[in-house]
This record gives sequence, structure tokens and C-alpha cells, in this order.
Amino acid sequence: MDSKKDGKTPGLSAEEEKEVEKQHPPRAAVLHETIRAQGELELERSVAALWWSALAAGLTMGLSLMAMGLFYSRLPDVETSHVIASLGYSAGFLAVILARQQLFTENTLTAVLPVMTKPTRYNFARLMRLWGVVLVGNLAGTLLVAYVMLNLPIFDSKTDAAFLDIGRKVMENNVNQMFSKGIVSGWMIATMVWMIPSMKSAKIWIILFITYLMALGDFTHIIVGSAEVSYLVFAGQLPWKDFWLIFAGPTLAGNIIGGSFIFALISHAQIRSESGAPTLVKKGQDKADI
Repeated sequence: MDSKKDGKTPGLSAEEEKEVEKQHPPRAAVLHETIRAQGELELERSVAALWWSALAAGLTMGLSLMAMGLFYSRLPDVETSHVIASLGYSAGFLAVILARQQLFTENTLTAVLPVMTKPTRYNFARLMRLWGVVLVGNLAGTLLVAYVMLNLPIFDSKTDAAFLDIGRKVMENNVNQMFSKGIVSGWMIATMVWMIPSMKSAKIWIILFITYLMALGDFTHIIVGSAEVSYLVFAGQLPWKDFWLIFAGPTLAGNIIGGSFIFALISHAQIRSESGAPTLVKKGQDKADI
């Protein structure tokens, strides 16, 4: 083929042209299928496997509260401390995702795509089963780690006070703010999950960057926030009613809407639109078979 006619750079060998092809980022359809396949595997896992992985993830997410508290307790009490301490928020996410543990907000994208691709009653039931087990497991883990961090003699009084301040900061939001910030947080996590398959070599940096921005913007996240706010409850400074009605309920709804109904739905619609484009019929292939 003449390179001038097809617009290619002249003088490239066949090997060099193959190298160029390798450098192309994957199409959105490839990313969609990669994440959909991952979601299909998650939907097929047993309840026991999901539960133990989700419980482990909840415990691991306590690293975010721990890291931020340690940062705050050792930084001067100035406004810019938040810029540095927000790096600690990424600790739990890095550990959970790299360890391939079950995180609820991650599943609001991966497990939803198989259902959007094939919206049957069976797939929807599998999604509800996964969401229920993972959410309960994550919350059980975060509540347990918050209780342990408060009641065992692990940290000094300054760090304990920093943990309380982090929880109070979350509860400064009203119900509408919890919900709205939860939408942004869910969208950001879904964006992160979508980016990782195409940039595996930068996986750690993607997780770090996205979750750092979440902390910097004080966006609410149902799992990390559960550790932060339940610490206040166990310390006797917040009733369980406020935990569930002011924080957990609105934040959970926002995370689901941001991750599933906004990002996943739009991404899926994009792929459906692309697949509806005219396709060349190979020689000898019946159009009805396409």
C-alpha cells in the first residue's frame, strides 16, 4: 500500500509499523470488554469468597484513617496540613486494589457492566447478591478496625484526637452535601477503574492521584467514611442514628449513582453507539451473521 495515499509516514518497515500499532491506546470497546469480563468473574464468585475478601478490604481500608491521623498528629495545626495529610487517604485504596480485595465502590462499575450488557433478571439478582455481600463485609471490616483503633492502646493521645477530628470533619456535611459529594466520589472511583486497564504500568499513580483528589476535595466515600465516622460513634460522640441517616444512607446512594448510573451507563451507551456503526462485511460472510 502506498504510504502517501494512506497518510502513513513513509520509510517505515513492517516491524516498525507493528511497533506503532502496539503503541496505540486500546479502544473504549476494549476497555469496556476488559472490565465487563472482570465483572462477570466477580458475579460468579461464591458468597463465602466474596464475604471474606470484602471483610479483608474493610479492615484494610482502615489504613486510610490510620495514615491520615498519623499525618495530622505530626503536622503543625495549619490549613496547609490538609494538603499533605490527604496523601494518607490513598493508603487503604492502594492496599485493597493491589491486593485484589473486594471494594464496594469499585464494584459499582465492574459488576454493573455485565448487567447493562445483558440486562436479565438473573444477572440483576447476581448483582444484588454481590453488592449486598460486599457492602456488608466492607462495613463490618471498617467498623471492626475503628473499634480496635479506639479501644486498644495503639496510638498516642494526639493521634487519637486526630482520628476524632477527621470524623467530625466528615459530619460537618449535611444530608444533601453527603449525597452530592458521594456522587462525585463514586464517579471518580469509576473513572479510576476505567483508566487502570489501559495504563497498567501507571496503576499505582492512577490510584494515588484519584484518591488523593477525593481526600483533598472532602468527597464522601461509604467505606472510608464508615471507619472515620464510626470512630466517633464508638467514642460516644455520635449516635448510631446519625451514622446511618446522615452519613451512610446519603453517601451510599451518591456513590452508587455516581459510579453506576452516571459513569457506567454513559460508558456503556458510548460502546453501544460505536457498535451500531456500519461494519464492513467480509467476503463470503452473510450480512445476517454479523
